Amino acid sequence: MSKKLDALGLTEEDFLREYDISKFDQPSLTVDILLLTISENKVDNYRKLANKSLKVLLIKRKEHPFIGKWALPGGFVRMDESIEAAAYRELKEETNVNNAYLEQLHTYGDVDRDPRGRIISTSFMSLVNSNEIDLNPGTDAEEARWFEVEYDVYKKERLFNKIGFIDNEYIRLYLKNDAINLMTEIKASRVVSGKHVSYNHTIESKGDLSFDHALIIQNGISSLRNKLESSDIIFHMMPDLFTLTELQNSFEVILNKKLLKANFRRKISKMVSETSQFTSDAGHRPSKLYEFNPLWED
Repeated sequence: MSKKLDALGLTEEDFLREYDISKFDQPSLTVDILLLTISENKVDNYRKLANKSLKVLLIKRKEHPFIGKWALPGGFVRMDESIEAAAYRELKEETNVNNAYLEQLHTYGDVDRDPRGRIISTSFMSLVNSNEIDLNPGTDAEEARWFEVEYDVYKKERLFNKIGFIDNEYIRLYLKNDAINLMTEIKASRVVSGKHVSYNHTIESKGDLSFDHALIIQNGISSLRNKLESSDIIFHMMPDLFTLTELQNSFEVILNKKLLKANFRRKISKMVSETSQFTSDAGHRPSKLYEFNPLWED
């Protein structure tokens, strides 16, 4: 079988032997990990059920750039590993968690997103149960902390032009724990030009968050909300055994809204299996415990 030749008469082997990759600029590649969990907040009255909150892991940077500010865990992709392998490595280094749920979200490539130079980042979302984590800040981190995360849309507008219109949503992202409160502002735009629709997100106020990590957090939570009611993604954040009330509370925390008990239980009925075990919390009536049903789609 004859080998194909290009316009210069070269085979592919000849071409690759002479190819000089250095004639093109080579940007660096990083991964950023949006690590989310649901945890219980302590309550003073043991008769009350603990409140749940959605939390994200942030690290405090101890090196330039953005020294002393907070960022998502992550790092540079090595030459001998895939992007996914780099994400799993960084997750293991920061949390000591193996085989956690990991999903690629988006690639961020704005030219000026990193003051060190042309650095492109691929973001990943990881969902874990809070009882399975042993935090271990990496070499470029001073400390690692969980932050309760919420966001709301505080303003909407529609701006018309000659060829269409632009819908803008202004979002405040809140991150807080016992000692620290962070807030950033994001503008999410939907640009309609005739039949063409495009989307753009920009950071209006960065606050004490590094790089463009506010966008990664907001986009990741939006993705999680969109998938929540049509997939079993939430069970990566649940313990092996749980009550239906705990499961509903977890849905409500992520969606930031109350759900009707009867409708919720009907929707998730195939996703869970009843066990013979009950809770034994002091001050509460025993509740039946359930587990995830991996065959629910069948």
